[in-house]
Amino acid sequence: MRIDDFDYELPTDLIAQFPAEERGQSKLLVVNPLIKKIDDSQFINFFNLINPDDLIIFNNTKVLKARLLGKKETGGKIEILIERIIDKKNALAMIRSSKNISEKNIIQLSDEHNVRINGREDNLYKIQLNNGSFYEVLENIGHIPLPPYINREDLPSDEERYQTIYAKESGAVAAPTAGLHFSHKDMENLKIKNINFAFITLHVGSGTFQPVRTDNLDHHVMHKELYSIDERTRDLIEMTKNKRGRVIAIGTTVLRALESSFDKDRVRVGKQETKIFIKPGYKFNVVDGLFTNFHLPKSTLLMLVSAFAGYEFTKEIYRHAILRRYRFFSYGDAMFIEQKIG
Repeated sequence: MRIDDFDYELPTDLIAQFPAEERGQSKLLVVNPLIKKIDDSQFINFFNLINPDDLIIFNNTKVLKARLLGKKETGGKIEILIERIIDKKNALAMIRSSKNISEKNIIQLSDEHNVRINGREDNLYKIQLNNGSFYEVLENIGHIPLPPYINREDLPSDEERYQTIYAKESGAVAAPTAGLHFSHKDMENLKIKNINFAFITLHVGSGTFQPVRTDNLDHHVMHKELYSIDERTRDLIEMTKNKRGRVIAIGTTVLRALESSFDKDRVRVGKQETKIFIKPGYKFNVVDGLFTNFHLPKSTLLMLVSAFAGYEFTKEIYRHAILRRYRFFSYGDAMFIEQKIG
């Protein structure tokens, strides 16, 4: 398949620029590829679609305030997006500047802090902080790294709303946006309704927003992301499978972690790294249901959904969502794919 096979036209006014007034006040498109069902619903009805032996899995990564604004020694403005903190003084980052950046440039972040560029690693810059720690600097002067399709500056409210309420493990530079719909009350309802749930950690990288730059998908190389799965989650997955329940991923990040971890008929536990590229033709081994937002045209995440729900049916889903004016992308509405194809 080629990149143009995953293109679609989206009216710009359907790109959500702000979250719903409260978490969970979103529409939910409920679809089932096996019976070609498409139903308009509301997020509030999601838990009614869960069966007694199902297992819901969330991603508990926490978004860093990873966007730093600084200036070069010449005074030129510069923007840094931290991709990965290696240790308290060293990190990998994307850097945006109006002019070329050379190695050994010093970037001034504040009166107290600057970073030195120490070369490249693939398409990222190695940067070193002069004093303190990156975690402290990001917390004190960093900005929430809103996606590029949100055409505004970040607001104080984004620090809460561009973060899941169960975020725990710091390290992401983008939110696992499917989880943004869930409120504290929803998490309590999981317990009240005796619905099994668990967590994995996958630190979403900036590569999630990078376009596919090759026409032939077989030539595309995925970005790396770090993830971790514990034994409790693995055991719950095996119990669910034995009872013929569904493993339901809250977001594509959970799906990518679980499918990446599948090895010799088991989910592998521990800290791991994934570069998995899921596109039509992929055989799913772990995940049975997927709760997700709507994704960008020509994106690897749209390709993943097309693999899960079927290529032609996914096109039908997106046509329906646009016609019914669902809100798209990070702060938008959601859909629940009740069952994988195949």
